Amino acid sequence: MQAAIPAQMKAAAFDRYGGPEVLHTETLPVPQPGAKQVLIRLASSGIGEWDRYVRSGEVELGPSGFPRVIGNDGAGEVVAVGEGVRRFHVGDRVYAYSMQGGFYAEYVAQDEDAVAAIPAGLSEEEAGALGADGVTALRGLDDQLHLSAGQSLMVYGASGGIGHLAVQLAKRMGARVLGVASGRDGVELVRKLGADAAVDGKRDDVARAARDFAPGGLDAALVLVHGKSLDPALAAMRRGGRIAHPNGVEPVPAAPEGVTLLAYDGEPSPDAFERLNRLIAAAPFHVEVGRMYALDDAARAHRELGQHHLGKLALRIH
Repeated sequence: MQAAIPAQMKAAAFDRYGGPEVLHTETLPVPQPGAKQVLIRLASSGIGEWDRYVRSGEVELGPSGFPRVIGNDGAGEVVAVGEGVRRFHVGDRVYAYSMQGGFYAEYVAQDEDAVAAIPAGLSEEEAGALGADGVTALRGLDDQLHLSAGQSLMVYGASGGIGHLAVQLAKRMGARVLGVASGRDGVELVRKLGADAAVDGKRDDVARAARDFAPGGLDAALVLVHGKSLDPALAAMRRGGRIAHPNGVEPVPAAPEGVTLLAYDGEPSPDAFERLNRLIAAAPFHVEVGRMYALDDAARAHRELGQHHLGKLALRIH
């Protein structure tokens, strides 16, 4: 079963590695869904912090060759399904996350295991920025830190794309959360999202805040960025505590003696999506889209990736 689909689409692509200026819009064929794949007409796509490194050639993700369309997550409507697809149907509202790229475009074909139903209460624009960061936050909290009710957690980078989602997920798990954010607006956001305490990682005494928050030592920390206040703050971990960080955080955090350091990848799976959606559905949930750009403005979005912003940047597609 298939809706009316054009033969061509607009995409933000590049024909060589380089700075933001290599990104441009061009017309490309609409991908065809293979077996166990769905074709999604995208409403929005997330702009990952790592996208600029893929664009520059520093990091290799997804298929090689040019023209290259990057982007690892987005949301929209299923418009066609390949042979063997059982979990989705034409007309379903979905979000997706895959390391294969292709989301800076009007249409993307993805394996059904990389796709999930948009949780109730979220718009397609919000869900477009959810997949990669939501799964990465969940994997850190649940699969690595094994966070449980009553434990104390520090989220370092709490106002960013992964961090602001991690704060909300950790609260749903029953943890006490100290959010280390960027800027006063970041502190305000993290508090609104339910953190028990929040501080500015660049201006406040984070180490003192951590000791005050957990006098017996922090049980766990999710480290999403590196900053000058990180090492002193991690000194507040208790012996037997756990620190998790996604691969790509550099320099790698240094764990105090007696504290376990866990590096991980935020890989998607049907189980991860199911757990994420279940936690999201437990209470009102917010995805902070720091700025929304037109597809034609992808180069400008990449120029502004390094500027201060809250949450995650995204592209409005349809």
